[in-house]
Formats: sequence, C-alpha cells, structure tokens
Amino acid sequence: MRMSIPFSLLDLSPVPEGSDASDAIRNTLDLARHAEGWGYHRFWLAEHHNMPGIASAATAVLIALVAQATSRMRVGAGGIMLPNHAPLTVAEAFGTLATAFPDRIDLGLGRAPGGDGAVIRALRRDPMADSFPQDVVELLSYLGPAQPNAPVRALPGEGTSVPVWILGSSLFGAQLAAHLGLPYAFASHFAPGDLDEALAVYRDRFRPSPWLEAPRAMIAINVFAAETTAEAVFLRSTMQLAFARLRSGMPGKLPRPTRDLDAEIPPAMRRAVDQALRISAVGDRGEVREQLQALIGTYRPDEVILTGQIHDHAARLKSFEMAAEIMSSLD
Repeated sequence: MRMSIPFSLLDLSPVPEGSDASDAIRNTLDLARHAEGWGYHRFWLAEHHNMPGIASAATAVLIALVAQATSRMRVGAGGIMLPNHAPLTVAEAFGTLATAFPDRIDLGLGRAPGGDGAVIRALRRDPMADSFPQDVVELLSYLGPAQPNAPVRALPGEGTSVPVWILGSSLFGAQLAAHLGLPYAFASHFAPGDLDEALAVYRDRFRPSPWLEAPRAMIAINVFAAETTAEAVFLRSTMQLAFARLRSGMPGKLPRPTRDLDAEIPPAMRRAVDQALRISAVGDRGEVREQLQALIGTYRPDEVILTGQIHDHAARLKSFEMAAEIMSSLD
C-alpha cells in the first residue's frame, strides 16, 4: 500500500555566487514548471529582506509570477512575515492572487521579521510590538465571508477563504495554530529543536474551526539527492557554508560547494550547523528514500515540504526530481 502523503517544495529563490537576482527569479520559474510536472502539491516562497543570496523579498509578486507560469500546483507563502505588514494589506494582496488564480493560493504566516534590526527600522516596524495572534485573527476576518456592513473590507479578499497556515519553530506557533484551528507548518529544515514537542502540543490542543476540522501538520525536510553519496554530500556543502556565514553575521550569495568543508567552517560552528540542519535526507536514491521514510515514520506529518539550497541549478533540478520520484513511491 502506498503512502498518500502530499509533498511540496519550499524555494527561497536563491542567488548563487556568480549570478544575480534575475537569474534567481528565472531559475525559480523553471523549477516551478518542473515541480508541477513532477507531482509537487505546493510551491512556497519565503519573505526575507536585505539578503544578497535570496530574491524572494517581494514574496507576493513572485508568487504571482510562479502561479502564472504554472497551471495546477498550489502556490503560496512559506511565509509572509506578518509583523512586517498590516493585515489588511496582506488580505488584499492574497485576495487578489486568489481571485486571479482560484483555489491555488496558500498563505503561510510567520512571526519573525525576516531580517535584522536595520530591516525592522526600514520597514517602519515597532520592535517592541507583538500583536501576532490578534493580527492573524484580523486577517482571517478579511478573507472570510463577506461582511457588507463592516467598516473595513478587503476588496479583493473577502469570500476568497485563502487557506492560512501558521508557521513556526517553537511552541508559540503550535499553540496558536491549535487554538485557532489552523494548519501548522514547522520549520524543521533549519530549527528542529522543538519539533517533537511542538507537533505534540499542536495535535493535543487542536480545536476544530470553520477552517479545519482536524489537525494538519507539515514538516520541512532538506533534500540533497544525487547519483552518488559523494556528489550529494558535495551539493549539501553549499547550504552548510551559507548557514555558517549567516550565523557568523556574514550573509552573502549562495556559496559554491566545497569538497573540504572542514577547511571552511571551524569545528564548533560545523557542529552547530549540522545540528540545525539535521532534518535532512542526503545521498543517492536509496539513501534518500531510507532517510525520508524514517523521518516520515518518526514524525507522522500530514504533509512534507522539501527544500535544499544547491548552487548549481541543474543539480538542484535533479535533486528535486529524484526526491519527487522517491516520495511518489514510498510505501
């Protein structure tokens, strides 16, 4: 019997060393077209700011381009950093997307700023404000049934019922998603520390809502698949380097891979990076299959979303194609 678990793809529209944002966006659209053909259920993009290696800052704009370039696959945000925006603005943007691409748009919401202190100031955010739960409720009201007498309406937006997901890497998001009766996606691809407890809290405390009758949890898994183990390990070094540089306060374009990672990353940093990226499947076809099956068996997600920062676009395509073939055949 085959597992009927949907599998999706998270893309940050990476800007590899030696290329620019126009290449990144072109590669994202190419990946999306292929992903639809390979059977991916969703294609999500994430909001990050002031990052030379990521071209998805204007996330809703890029979602529109991806939706236009595809025809069936769901497209959405994984996620929009809600504290950066007024709920009405987000409702109008995603209501417009849902009107243009009916029943294909998802809205994942995060609580982080998606940038550093300078970004917070540039976005005119109040760094002391934390109204995320109230903002989510307000946003849901704009996307829900039409309220002709409401003083403020999202037009377009109302009546579109865009599926809203809560994203998180801590117990806060799990508790909020459970309380509101919303689907929950855990950022296990870079912050797996609270994964077990967060899933347990979400499932135990979930309250049915007009949006969802039963809990629906998604986990994120890094995938680096290649014809040989050595090649997959080589491809993965790009993400390890990028993560180490980010943690060292030196973000840049997506690094070229290296065959001597220890010469690039000090031992203590290497241990921290590998721990942060431990929810990964790396290797040849058989190894990736075994690792994906083990992760799914351990955490029992309702969906998985695959990601992986790979410098070479052709190698990235091959990795996600292999992963889709594996996911489609799991039993």
